[in-house]
Amino acid sequence: QVQPVESGGGLVQAGGSLRLSCAASGRTFDGYTIGWFRQAPGKEREFVAATVWAGGISAVIDSVKGRFTISRDNTKNTVYLQMNSLKSEDTAVYYCAATTGTQLTRGYNYWGQGTQVTVSS
Repeated sequence: QVQPVESGGGLVQAGGSLRLSCAASGRTFDGYTIGWFRQAPGKEREFVAATVWAGGISAVIDSVKGRFTISRDNTKNTVYLQMNSLKSEDTAVYYCAATTGTQLTRGYNYWGQGTQVTVSS
């Protein structure tokens, strides 16, 4: 089974950018759908973006469209979440997750430990 490992979080000013990375540990991402979720203090975890490793299908939620981009590097077995024009409401712990299922927004079995993103206004 695969174990996602996130990195790249940090503190950034509003309007700035960060790139989160999700690397596969244990095996490759081949055959998986990889998603990014976030959980802000006092709120439920929400789906942000996902990509199907084979086929390239991807999706992002409306609130980050035009600002966040999900991509992958097959040679590094890594999925990225490029976050631009960050807003204070993007502050959250971001989680990478993987599933062998077909739905992009739910059903994830394997979760990373999370990485904190803090956007200061």
